Amino acid sequence: MTPHVLHLHSSFSLGGKEARAVRLMNAFGDRLRHTIVSGVPDQLGARAAIAKGVRYEIAQDPPALTGRPSVARYEALARFMRRFDLVLTYNWGAIDGVMARRVFAKGAPPLIHHEDGFNADEAQGLKVERNVYRRIALSAAQALVVPSESLERIALRTWKQPPARVHRISNGIPTALYTKKPDPRAIPGFVANGKEVVIGALAGLRTVKNLPLLVRACGGIAGKFRLVIVGEGPERAAIESTARAMGIADRVVLPGFLADPHRYIGHFDILALSSASEQFPISVVEGMAAGLPVVSTPVGDVPQMVAAENAPYVTGGDEVLLRDALQALVSDAALRARIGAANREKARAAYDEAAMIARYESLYGATLGRGF
Repeated sequence: MTPHVLHLHSSFSLGGKEARAVRLMNAFGDRLRHTIVSGVPDQLGARAAIAKGVRYEIAQDPPALTGRPSVARYEALARFMRRFDLVLTYNWGAIDGVMARRVFAKGAPPLIHHEDGFNADEAQGLKVERNVYRRIALSAAQALVVPSESLERIALRTWKQPPARVHRISNGIPTALYTKKPDPRAIPGFVANGKEVVIGALAGLRTVKNLPLLVRACGGIAGKFRLVIVGEGPERAAIESTARAMGIADRVVLPGFLADPHRYIGHFDILALSSASEQFPISVVEGMAAGLPVVSTPVGDVPQMVAAENAPYVTGGDEVLLRDALQALVSDAALRARIGAANREKARAAYDEAAMIARYESLYGATLGRGF
């Protein structure tokens, strides 16, 4: 009988964790069935990336993932989870599913929690009460998966998880796809003209991504450029307002969410990331695989992810430092090419998805108690 997996997501818009979850679903094909719950019911953009033939459904009227802690809500979540063979939970927005399994463990299926990073409210420091809650809840998980060294340290030292329960699995992508020539029509509202340096960002338009900072940094750049920010979310108006205030509204392209970054990331000359908090961002790996230099704030594992040649351009969260790093690369095509080549080589060697998929398949299979 095909194992039935429940995914409890804080949201199911296509960000890093969602992209990885969908990529794994696609890789496993019809060997698993999936039911998906989004903590924000109308944020379902990631479903567009699920391949044909994958057996999945979006849960209708599931118990609430968030709200005031209560025995009744935990019991409803636990009762719902008992229908499945394996439960996968993602980030703080789904941690109540983990707590429900702890409170009502009888008859519960095995559960694996995935922690990929923190929202804006914990970007500058973790909240003590949440750390305590995580520590208690995670004792009910068979495994905790993290993508970064910094999150692994937090899991072990702050959340007091046993080392055998913590699995660090680096995010991977199909690196070979990112060497192909980009589709000239892949980005609505954008046509490459070869006369501008294209600065690209792949990010949900959320506060923690700090995209107005990137716009302000670009506003100080000398030379011809365009800024393309691919993603969707509630910060769109703030980004547009910042672009107008900086006088670069005509240079900023916001095409919304676009699936399959390998189809268009090759149009970029630089990959930019301005987040206040990240751990192991897939967009950085995608930029590296496409042979791009990366300009980023020094969040999560980014300083270690990029090639050594790229390290000077992972700089502080100040817009002036970000601007200066961008300016150096905008002004020097040879420098961009040299750093991009080093990044591509490292991405191929360290971040190809085959190893990632194999490790997740092994972990999920062992937790289920059978292969699939």
